[in-house]
Amino acid sequence: MITEHLTTTNNQQLTNHILPNILLQAENIYKSFILHNQGGIKFPVIEGISLKLKAGECVALAGDSGTGKSTFMRCLYGNYRVDNGAIWLKHEEEIVDLCQLRSYELLRVRQKTIGYISQFLRVIPRVPAIEVAVEPLLELGVDKEIAKNKIRELFTRLNLPQRLWNLSPTTFSGGEKQRVNIARALSVDFPILLLDEPTSALDANNSQVVIELLKERQKNGCAMIGIFHDEEVRSQLCNRELRMGS
Repeated sequence: MITEHLTTTNNQQLTNHILPNILLQAENIYKSFILHNQGGIKFPVIEGISLKLKAGECVALAGDSGTGKSTFMRCLYGNYRVDNGAIWLKHEEEIVDLCQLRSYELLRVRQKTIGYISQFLRVIPRVPAIEVAVEPLLELGVDKEIAKNKIRELFTRLNLPQRLWNLSPTTFSGGEKQRVNIARALSVDFPILLLDEPTSALDANNSQVVIELLKERQKNGCAMIGIFHDEEVRSQLCNRELRMGS
């Protein structure tokens, strides 16, 4: 069980600490990097950032380049360990601190609770697009044909040409790869989604399709945090913003 290292007392304290409608709460996050090629200089990137994220909310990370937006997203996904602070989230009716999870526990959280739509698709040579996109569902034990049908529906909505479904994305355009990535992430009903420029490679029509898919998730209670340089995407999805570096 993902929370086996938390005592009953600690869980009760956390439950009292976090409001019922909060799905993710980052508290006083600090993150720096050691520049080993520059004499071990410690370079601070995030200093004291906090955030509460409610079900159905979408928060835009705002700020100039270099203010830590991408770093904060990677902290929220557990790619970076923070120097100080806590990231509480609700996972399978329990409250866990993402910063304290062991590797296998973090993987389970990523399978069920927190999804990530990045700008880039990890391309595996000779593996068809549909097989790439279906992987998260298969990891959850979903029947393969049921999982593939869900991906086919998403590919259709995302206007990914059917002739590409059984081809490797190696030679796909940037926009086609991004749509495979979006289908992969949206195949699972994650309570929390992290969005890193989810429409950066898409034209206006396909961007609107993605917006509509994300708005449907919002209506069902999915909470989102994102980096959006496209003002149209931001205006349609986001309830508020968290400004970094100010």
